[in-house]
Amino acid sequence: MTTSKSKPAPKRHSLHWTAAERKQLVDSLNVLLANYQVHYQKLRNYHWNVTGGDFFDIHEKLELQYNEAQANIDLIAERVRVFHARPLSTYAEYIEASTLKEDATVPDSDKMMKNLLADYVVLVDLMCETVELTLELSDSGTERMVKGFIEQLEKHHWMLTAFTK
Repeated sequence: MTTSKSKPAPKRHSLHWTAAERKQLVDSLNVLLANYQVHYQKLRNYHWNVTGGDFFDIHEKLELQYNEAQANIDLIAERVRVFHARPLSTYAEYIEASTLKEDATVPDSDKMMKNLLADYVVLVDLMCETVELTLELSDSGTERMVKGFIEQLEKHHWMLTAFTK
């Protein structure tokens, strides 16, 4: 009988990630959470302050997007809790951890849309990084959730791109 060194079986979905793996997942989710929160507030700012001939279209579309963002933010924070960790939860923490920047201005509607398009690129990139980590660590719950967010943001990006042309 020959013995050969075989690879260990691939890790199946489990709630028993190591502390280091949980930290990696939580860190990725918290960065996503922080960026999403900054984006959410930008959506609210623009919704409240948009003016001009596009007011009704933009005002309504931004309300739909910030309501969706708020729901997704809640899902991200709850997913962090699955890993027995604390989600970031103060604006100071969000600003510190986010690569997205607040917009304290009230730009014209075209510039608002361009700013949001740039945010979607950053958010989708962060989401893709999170998905890569979830695949590496066999975290199908987070993977499925974040892939759903990616689909939503890709659609928003397409619609805003069409609007700005």
